[in-house]
Amino acid sequence: MSNLTGFVKRLRDIMRNDAGINGDAQRIEQIAWMLFLKVYDTKEQDWEFADDDYVSIIPAPCRWESWAHDNKDGKALTGDELLRFVNNILFPVLKGQDYKEGDKVVVAGIKVSSATPIKQAIVQTTFADANNYMKDGVLLRQLINVIDELDLSDYEESHAFGEIYESILKELQSAGSSGEFYTPRAVTDFMAQMIAPRIGEQMADFACGTGGFLTSWLKELEKQVKTTADELAYSNSIYGIEKKQFPYILCITNMLLHNLDVPRVYHANSLLHNVLDYTEDDRFDVILMNPPYGGSEKADVKSHFPSDLASSETADLFMSVIMYRLKQNGRAAVILPDGFMFGTDNAKVAIKKKMLNEFNLHTVIRLPGSVFAPYTSITTNILFFDKTQPTEKTWFYRMDMPEGYKHFSKTKPMKQEHFDKVREWWHNRQELEADGFPKAKCFSAQELADNLGYNLDQCGYPHEEEVVLAPAELIARYEEERASLNAEIDRVLEDIKAILGGEQA
Repeated sequence: MSNLTGFVKRLRDIMRNDAGINGDAQRIEQIAWMLFLKVYDTKEQDWEFADDDYVSIIPAPCRWESWAHDNKDGKALTGDELLRFVNNILFPVLKGQDYKEGDKVVVAGIKVSSATPIKQAIVQTTFADANNYMKDGVLLRQLINVIDELDLSDYEESHAFGEIYESILKELQSAGSSGEFYTPRAVTDFMAQMIAPRIGEQMADFACGTGGFLTSWLKELEKQVKTTADELAYSNSIYGIEKKQFPYILCITNMLLHNLDVPRVYHANSLLHNVLDYTEDDRFDVILMNPPYGGSEKADVKSHFPSDLASSETADLFMSVIMYRLKQNGRAAVILPDGFMFGTDNAKVAIKKKMLNEFNLHTVIRLPGSVFAPYTSITTNILFFDKTQPTEKTWFYRMDMPEGYKHFSKTKPMKQEHFDKVREWWHNRQELEADGFPKAKCFSAQELADNLGYNLDQCGYPHEEEVVLAPAELIARYEEERASLNAEIDRVLEDIKAILGGEQA
């Protein structure tokens, strides 16, 4: 392929002419399932070369080579014929349904059981809720031809496409609600660097989205691969769960592009399991995450958590999952919204109390408000902790906007070098002030618990950023602050009652 840099633009230009596709979110989802089949076809060629007994789980008529590849002999499916094949045969078969003509099964739907190897089972899981939005078969053929030009068997082109794939994932930031799945690569890379991966460790992300943390972990770990044993440990080092179908497809494709033939990434909801039932086999050496926040779960989800930790806030529930699934001596780095930091409602206080009493919360990095723009302007934080001992002291460091930036944006995104001052401070910690306000400060666990009432809102931004929140975000922020204020009032009233009761005695 001669012009990798124009790849995404070419695809987008074709789809803009199709009446069935409305907006970037659908365009990217359309690209996603086709890219998956193209990448999977390339991997299957490798697997067939290495194993004479390999049999594809995809029936022959539905393999990429059979229906998508154009031999330029005029026989390639196109127009209405192509649409009928994709909608009536390809999708049903890959979802597990037989294609029949009358009572005769012409193409058997793929069948998956507990004995099916992961690298084959992912096909049905990937297509379970996938959609073909295109209505023009000629445009669909044009789109397929552009994707088929990719030569992923060529190392240099495959590596280059890995970079192009990153640009597709970045498009999620401007694709409506799908933006929640993309954490800026500068952030995931920084977190993976600070967590310092080691060969032999198992890392997990229980809401992995498109796989940003998994790829950043692999990038750091790859530097240590020296032997075939290291290579095997590297390939088996990640574990991901993603609830939503679309980012799951993107994540699986991402892992295949990173040469993980058996990606341990599952389409499931991490919150639908009783946390008290986890055993040592369910725990991990490292957890890297940006849990969804502000989301809503079914009412019965709370029943999977101890009553004092049950919360209606998704991020709170994930924090509990993380604490129950981190191994002894394990390490974690987690992104959480400000609402978790200042929240003093019963569930948040219980979660923070458990974290300080059973884990070592050693560092909190406070991020600027526009890191996740345009999806959200709510300020977030990175919490670094390990399961080695109770917290004795916690360092807080406020990361200010770099010089020349008022906000991060699509045209001025966050970059790796923006973390340089944080890294410098990390390895030479000291208390800092800026404009008379604390920028970096150390607090004892006793201070955080007693004097501050488990309020982790320390070294925050002294000047409010001029950000207009979306209505839903504004309401969520007000609800967080109201709940915290109510909890604070209740605690003060209890103290007053105790004092009055003592005086009466």
